[in-house]
Amino acid sequence: MRYLLVNFGGPRTLKEVPSFLTALLSDQEVIRTYLPQKIHNAIFSKIAQKRAVSVREDYASIGGKSPIYEDTEWLAHTLSTKLNEEVGTFHRYLVDTHKSSLEKIASTTEKIYVFPLFPQFSYATTGSIATYFAKHLPSAVVDRLRWIRSYPTHPGFIFAYQEKIRSYLKKNGLDEEEVILLFSAHGVPKRFVKWGDSYGKECRGSYHHIMKGFPKTQSRLCFQSKFGPGKWLEPYTKTASSTILQWNKGKKHVVFVPITFTSDHIETLFEIESDYMPLIRKNGVIPHRVDALNRSSFWIEGMLSILKEPCLHQNHHLMRNPRKVY
Repeated sequence: MRYLLVNFGGPRTLKEVPSFLTALLSDQEVIRTYLPQKIHNAIFSKIAQKRAVSVREDYASIGGKSPIYEDTEWLAHTLSTKLNEEVGTFHRYLVDTHKSSLEKIASTTEKIYVFPLFPQFSYATTGSIATYFAKHLPSAVVDRLRWIRSYPTHPGFIFAYQEKIRSYLKKNGLDEEEVILLFSAHGVPKRFVKWGDSYGKECRGSYHHIMKGFPKTQSRLCFQSKFGPGKWLEPYTKTASSTILQWNKGKKHVVFVPITFTSDHIETLFEIESDYMPLIRKNGVIPHRVDALNRSSFWIEGMLSILKEPCLHQNHHLMRNPRKVY
């Protein structure tokens, strides 16, 4: 294996929702507590089981699964064909896939180029997977990993999203000057940024570069998916949606753009559709949602261009606490 795509993974069936949530909430790069790992796992496993009841209903409403797994596997297969090289996958929170994935990675004797499907870096996403590898792969294998840390302003990524937006506007007969582009990024706690996470800065970089292609269009960058107490990156997508009449300048169309998502999943297919778009609609404004990059040809070409000129990092460079692991 020469290349490796890494992603969160998402439940492939409704039965997989509890194990997916348990793996997610047990990750101390995502839910940061000062508790010993065993105690943390015990507490958040119970929380995951309770949340699974309602979350399973959310997944049922979008077809009974997340598209992330299938999209990631499709991207790997397509890139493998174009590169004429083996492209593997790793799904962080699909525990049943870990054994076979780790065995394939460990059996590789050459350098592996790791491509995270998270355009903007965070220790809670890309960093979490790097930490997992450090804990579960032999050190000699970890030393052979070469990471593309992030690509928030890379022309390949920026062009792919610009084309997604242009295609949507054209298909729906929307003029650039008559719409608002509401970029909705997944949020993270503000304390993450205070502790050195570059995610917020990289989100703003992506936003400003994409908007260079729409100089006549009104826009705003917001953050969604807040979970638990404390302040998260602001402004919140929910607040922007509920107060739309205070800042829309009379424009009647708002187009959501999932700027940090390369594949649609529960946060776009359910959260944006069910939690935010109704707030826009309630105020007499028409909401729209651009699909994530998913399997678009623009994204395939963008990924290939990123792989051609990578800025590579070793695994420990992406970890928040490398000494704690080693």
